[in-house]
Amino acid sequence: MIPSVLSRQIEQGIKDFLSTTFHVTTPFFHGMLDKFLHEPGALFKGPYVSINLPYRPGDEATRDFFPEIPLAFTSYRHQEEAFKRLSAPNPEPTIIATGTGSGKTECFTYPILDHCLQQSGRPGIKAVLIYPMNALAFDQASRIARIIWNTPGLKGKVSAGMYIGQGEKSPQPVMGPDYVITDKDILRGNPPDILMTNYKMLDYLMIRPRDIKLWARNGPETLRYIVVDELHTFDGAQGTDLACLLRRLKAKLKAPEHFICPVGTSATLGGKESMARLCDYAGRIFSEAFPLEAVITESQKSAGEFIGDQDAELSQIPGAEHIEFLKSENYPDYPSYVRSQAGLWTGLQLSETEWPDYSWRLMLGEKLKNHIFFQNLLKILNGRVRPYDSVISELVGTARELKNRDAIYQTLLLNSMLALISEAGFQDSRKLQVRVQHWCRELKRMVVS
Repeated sequence: MIPSVLSRQIEQGIKDFLSTTFHVTTPFFHGMLDKFLHEPGALFKGPYVSINLPYRPGDEATRDFFPEIPLAFTSYRHQEEAFKRLSAPNPEPTIIATGTGSGKTECFTYPILDHCLQQSGRPGIKAVLIYPMNALAFDQASRIARIIWNTPGLKGKVSAGMYIGQGEKSPQPVMGPDYVITDKDILRGNPPDILMTNYKMLDYLMIRPRDIKLWARNGPETLRYIVVDELHTFDGAQGTDLACLLRRLKAKLKAPEHFICPVGTSATLGGKESMARLCDYAGRIFSEAFPLEAVITESQKSAGEFIGDQDAELSQIPGAEHIEFLKSENYPDYPSYVRSQAGLWTGLQLSETEWPDYSWRLMLGEKLKNHIFFQNLLKILNGRVRPYDSVISELVGTARELKNRDAIYQTLLLNSMLALISEAGFQDSRKLQVRVQHWCRELKRMVVS
């Protein structure tokens, strides 16, 4: 994937859609929409670029947090913090506010599975996971199913089921290697340990006579966890609905005050002020106190930590005479473009047969780590989101080859490096996550004079 090209295609696609869908019928306004769409900054902000550096490993990577459920990965620091807060016997209110690909799901899944295993043989729903969209529920259901299926200590002892509105042609009566129980009759007759649903369906599950059986085996202290995924999406009236729903659920089950542990996942935050607002918001949703330490945030390596004491042995930068070789549209396919850029920057000569193999990506990553341009780019970004123009401006100050050069050449150069970074592999982190973002404004209630 060439991040810059993909983002540009999305931007152009939105412009084409708007210009062909909304026709101006008043002659006076002829051409005004096209002018607006192509005016810099009018419709879009960006592009912005960021490179997510590896998350810091846990301080207790060798510790067995869950003796019966061995982790299939080396835990990050933020995951270990979540494990400590959410593990039985006294789990505490927690908000997991980390980025995409940071293992948010694992933060609460493993403590919940461990609790369910400890309560094995005791009937009733022990955890309710609430999702804003069914697509998220399906995705996480398969992940939870794989953990249970592939862990001998859990298989056959802990069950998970998904109860959502949309019907299935062949609902699953039992758990499998990548699916949970979805047969509603089975779920009613034998409620799972973990129930996955959305907030509208949970409302029905508490009032529909045929669904009352779901809660029949729950005592006041059976339900231990309520997880709301993407908590920040429940705003306005939807947030009020969810808050009322959770209070009704606690009352229905006669749960002791502060017994059920609330968990929310959210987007990555800014500073302490944002954390305080989120804690206040979560407190009103769950009717529980969330201290600042309840918010688990990510901890990424700095650019200096990632680069380490690596010397910059490579400094070659494709010159302006190579501008035609930097243009992705001059290549028949994406692999050809990447192979060419790797040669321009690092001298690596990659063949078509090497493309499916991962080893060349590790070679490319090692070469990039030794390149002064790559090192300077990481230091300029340092885990932050920066405007393209700002990044290029700072790069110009670090490389004399970029000074007094055409802006198109400078942009193509950055695009080329970002494409290589998105494909490169690194021994300690596999891949770095490259993001190129565009922000598009909403076009409701536009007024023109």
